[in-house]
Amino acid sequence: MTSNHTNHPSDTARGADRERDLFATRAHALAAGLDETDETAYPLYDGEQLDREERAALRRVQGLSTELEDITEVEYRQLRLERVVLAGVWTEGTATDAENSIRELAALAETAGSTVLEGVIQRRQRPDPATWLGKGKALELRDIVVAEGADTVICDGELAPSQRRALEDVVKVKVIDRTALILDIFAQHAKSREGRAQVELAQLQYLLPRLRGWGESMSRQAGGRVAGGEGIGSRGPGETKIELDRRRINTKIAKLRRDIKGMKTSRDTRRQSRRVGGVPSVAIAGYTNAGKSSLLNRLTGAGVLVENQLFATLDPTVRRTETEDGRVYTLADTVGFVRSLPHQLVEAFRSTLEEVADSDLLLHVVDGSHPDPEGQITAVREVLAEVGGDQIKEIIVINKADIADPEVLDRLRRHERHCVTVSARTGAGLDELRVLIDQELPKPDIEVEVLVPYDRGDLISRLHDEAEILESEHVADGTRVRAKVTPTIEADLTAYVVIAS
Repeated sequence: MTSNHTNHPSDTARGADRERDLFATRAHALAAGLDETDETAYPLYDGEQLDREERAALRRVQGLSTELEDITEVEYRQLRLERVVLAGVWTEGTATDAENSIRELAALAETAGSTVLEGVIQRRQRPDPATWLGKGKALELRDIVVAEGADTVICDGELAPSQRRALEDVVKVKVIDRTALILDIFAQHAKSREGRAQVELAQLQYLLPRLRGWGESMSRQAGGRVAGGEGIGSRGPGETKIELDRRRINTKIAKLRRDIKGMKTSRDTRRQSRRVGGVPSVAIAGYTNAGKSSLLNRLTGAGVLVENQLFATLDPTVRRTETEDGRVYTLADTVGFVRSLPHQLVEAFRSTLEEVADSDLLLHVVDGSHPDPEGQITAVREVLAEVGGDQIKEIIVINKADIADPEVLDRLRRHERHCVTVSARTGAGLDELRVLIDQELPKPDIEVEVLVPYDRGDLISRLHDEAEILESEHVADGTRVRAKVTPTIEADLTAYVVIAS
């Protein structure tokens, strides 16, 4: 790792000792999420893993252009993330914090299909307003790019358009920031129609203020029929390429928002039908790659894709399961969170994230083997607060306990009042988790006694699924049941009530 401590003189000696030590020997290990001195620091898998070659191929959201030349509608620039050098600006926290952040960026780059060659970190009070890195460090980065044969620089932060252009002028290769990288990964992994629309919306919102300089073709003039084939009624001769692009992107953004709103209505209807049926809902949320899908599979046998990839799950998966006493509830697996999750994604995925906010209980899954699990917990809670998910009951589920440091597990248990340690890989701790879920789920609280005719077996089945059966007896006229029910079920049983209390 390369360091610069000009703004912190007391760190100069230490910085010299740390010169180029991080990625000089550990680039591949970090890119794979491992520390070569401790192969359990970043586990290769948790639960059954499925390898997919297609994950290495960069896919784009359907309809997004990938080249800027000789086209009239520019939507997104193609990213060829192959041989990359990472760059970070360390403005706060400890050296360990800075290394963890770069380590995560390396894992993100690997998920996007890149090979991480080298990395630099500069110690500064704030990023340089012109080139993000200081001038000297930018020149040093250029030398590393040349020496390593890199074709892309990925910066661990969000760059202003002018900073990206200025840094590209220095290093002479493509520069992208953390936000663009995460958007690219989301574009690769989005499967459903709603997921693809949400990612495309986030990409276009990111692109819009960055149109200038994304391609020389944008400086061309377009008018008349050339201006998108609109002919009479278009903005006419003299409309610049960038103006045309901006107008078309705004139109596309408006359409995507309408489409997503329509899809949200459909999901809200399905969710409301579960509510009407009195079925409690549990959401699984947490940092990306913490093992949420593995946990869902363990609890429900859902068969959801599990990969050792960041953001392998983007589309919510809802499965029905039941408690030990037979009460039915739903489990929803959601998109993983990450530190500094791009605000464009939070906005675009708001309707999906609201699935968490509308649940009765949150299982907040934490990777107990991660170097900074507390930081992950904080990052997840920050995003949940943005969508109103910070007010629901929460169980901290510390996953990967079989390979985690026992001292770290003890520390987390001391700090988090309501938590359980599990391993989705081995199944350890899952029985305790099921008990906690049973205790925290809302319980029916209206006691009724009914006599249900034998030809209404559907009501008896529903009582077993959604109510708490206290007594049940078969008599001549039907099944006599005393149970605790929800208001919805009570209304459906009105005609059969014997005693209500």
